[in-house]
Amino acid sequence: MSISKPFMITALLFAAACGGAKDAPKPADAGASAADAAPSGPAPTGNVIVIEMTTDEKGSYYAPKDITAKPGDVLRFTLVTGVHNANFVADSNAGVPNLPPATDMLQLPGQTADVVVPNAPGKTLYYHCDPHAALGMIGHVKVEN
Repeated sequence: MSISKPFMITALLFAAACGGAKDAPKPADAGASAADAAPSGPAPTGNVIVIEMTTDEKGSYYAPKDITAKPGDVLRFTLVTGVHNANFVADSNAGVPNLPPATDMLQLPGQTADVVVPNAPGKTLYYHCDPHAALGMIGHVKVEN
């Protein structure tokens, strides 16, 4: 049995793509967080505060919605149901440097995204879920001195 040259080339390209060349970027770990990629800000030194993200008959929401934290505390956004993220948008947090980047969209129950509270004592930071902000999925973090 002979194999045609175009078939062999296609098979080799497919194998290289599926096998992942050793220089190919690796997919993000499901447990990795957006805070891992944050360019600057305080190191995680404080408490871990769990914030659940849910969609149910009541709507889409964070629980708790409003929290108090210190710079360096970790906000652990934990998916219960739905598809959600947390985004500390710059235009709603004027004058706050080093805002954390938006988290990835969490899709599987139990997935988490950690966000380190920035050094913004006395400020109340606003965040929302990108696809559900218009439906009221918003939250606030009051940063203590």
